[in-house]
Amino acid sequence: MSEDMILSVVVGSRAYALETDASDTDRRGVFAAPTAAFWRLDKPPTHRHGPLPEQFSWEVERFCRLALEANPTVLECLWSPLVEVVTPAGRRLLGLREAFLSQRAHRSFAGYAEDQFRRLDPERPKWKQAMHMIRLLLSGLHLVRHGEPSVRVGEHRERLLAIRRGEVPWAEVDAWRAALSAELAATPSVLPPLPDRERVDEFLVGVRKEFL
Repeated sequence: MSEDMILSVVVGSRAYALETDASDTDRRGVFAAPTAAFWRLDKPPTHRHGPLPEQFSWEVERFCRLALEANPTVLECLWSPLVEVVTPAGRRLLGLREAFLSQRAHRSFAGYAEDQFRRLDPERPKWKQAMHMIRLLLSGLHLVRHGEPSVRVGEHRERLLAIRRGEVPWAEVDAWRAALSAELAATPSVLPPLPDRERVDEFLVGVRKEFL
C-alpha cells in the first residue's frame, strides 16, 4: 500500500453483504499528496487507480469536496464496515464523517438512483445495476431517517440478490423503486441543512501541515 494512503476501505457487494462467489473486491481510498507539491504549476492528481486491482483513490481535498456535496459513493466509504488501512489522519477523517452530512443527501441519493434507472432498459435490464439502484434508495432513506447511510443491506439481502439473479419481474422491481423514491421524497430529514465546512477545513489544514 502507498505510504501516502490515509484510508482504504472495501466497498461494493462485499461491503453491502451482497457478494457472490464471483464478486470482485472493490476498494476505495484516500491519499494525501505532499503539501509542497501544491506549490508547483503542475498540481498533484486528484485521484488515481491501483495499485491493487479494482482500487480507486481520491486525494484528500477532492474526497472532502465530494463528501461535502453528498456524493453517495464517497459518503458510503466513510461508513464501510471493512476498513483495511487507517492512519491517524484516516481516523480523524472517519471521526469527522457526520460533519459532511447535510440535507443535500436527499437530492443526491435520489438523483443517483434516478440516473441509474434511466440507463436501464426494461426489455433487457441489467439486473446487477437494478439491484444496486434499489440498494442506493434504501441507503438514502436510512440516511435521512437516522443520520447515516446503511451500507450492509440486512433484511433486504435475499430480495436484492433475487433481483440480481433476474428472478424478480421488472414490473415488481420498478414498483419497489417508485415506492422507495416516493418515500424518500416525503420523509422529513434529520440531517442539518448544511454540512460543517469549518470542521472539514480544520481537518484539511491539519493534514496539509502533517504532510509538509
